[in-house]
Amino acid sequence: MLIGEYHVKLDEKNRLTIPSKFRLELGDEFIITRGLDKCLFVYSRPEWEKLANKLSTLPFTKKDARNFSRFLLSGAAVCEFDKQGRINITSPLVGYAGLNKTCVIIGVNDRLEIWDEEQFDNFLTTNEENFSEIAENLFGFGDFDA
Repeated sequence: MLIGEYHVKLDEKNRLTIPSKFRLELGDEFIITRGLDKCLFVYSRPEWEKLANKLSTLPFTKKDARNFSRFLLSGAAVCEFDKQGRINITSPLVGYAGLNKTCVIIGVNDRLEIWDEEQFDNFLTTNEENFSEIAENLFGFGDFDA
């Protein structure tokens, strides 16, 4: 399970150091692609294959299925770590996520998300008061009390 939050610097060559904890869980080769909410999603190969298999079961005759598959798959790139534990993020992905100097990498169970720090802070601030309501809507209770 991928969990945690780390703040890292994006260098001038669009390279980002991934924390060693996450590198171990991602493996030698992994996938990075456009994510939802203007962040990037990073999947290990096995998790990516699960997602790709789910996408392949969607009917191509449905416009939403075609559009979402295009969105997710066209931006995808296979990545490997360099000797310093960095990844090179493609320019289109950097632009999509609006990544600047400082990025936030968070573990979200089966994937990592890479956010521009300002956008992630804005996400937290904007939704801060809604998280209890969201929990109640999703789980049927407010403060995670079963």
